[in-house]
Amino acid sequence: MIATSNQRVTHLTWIRLLLFLSFSATTAVTAQNMPLKQDISDASLVELMSTKISTVSRKPQTLSDTPAAVFVISQEDIRRASANSIPELLRMAPGLSVARIDANKWSVTSRGYSGRFADDLLVMIDGRTVYSPLFAGTFWETLDLPLEDIERIEVIRGPGGTIWGANAANGAIHIITKHARTTQGNLITSGGGSEERGFATLRHGGKIGESFFYRFFTKGFTRDNSFSPSGANDS
Repeated sequence: MIATSNQRVTHLTWIRLLLFLSFSATTAVTAQNMPLKQDISDASLVELMSTKISTVSRKPQTLSDTPAAVFVISQEDIRRASANSIPELLRMAPGLSVARIDANKWSVTSRGYSGRFADDLLVMIDGRTVYSPLFAGTFWETLDLPLEDIERIEVIRGPGGTIWGANAANGAIHIITKHARTTQGNLITSGGGSEERGFATLRHGGKIGESFFYRFFTKGFTRDNSFSPSGANDS
């Protein structure tokens, strides 16, 4: 790409190729794989309090029985949000401070702490930590999952060290993806704008036999080097 002096420098990052394989068996059915109500705005208070979560006690339980402050970003919230990344989705969660450092890097902290890394905020994907012990934090720019594959995000505010260890002293963020058998077939998404100049995602899901499901995806984007820390348009 040739850039003139009156043009913004654009980053081309098509070199990132992410392959994600999700293997599962039909017998491994847990509450975290069960979809939430599609339109949560139409749910009654009883239905909302019956929402199943699994982050607080490492086992499925209803929201009303959870002894912690929990905020759930549902599949419907994700669908309606004009977000292109997981940190942008986390702006909806009360108690979290989400800041954009540059065009690619994010800072997500809680309880008044700020900085590139939050060493007391545990981040997990499907029960597995993505915390980097070397840098004592999470590289959010590497968590580039397709948002269409996320079932829900559970945000626990407050100490969770008794369950998840010292890294969850200020809370925990649990990203729960959809079961591979619910994402069969092909999915293609694309778009563009003033900052996200262009982006595209290709995902394929299939199965081997009757109980072995998988999916993989590849993503690419062209992003403007400038950015708005608040996520708003410059105009």
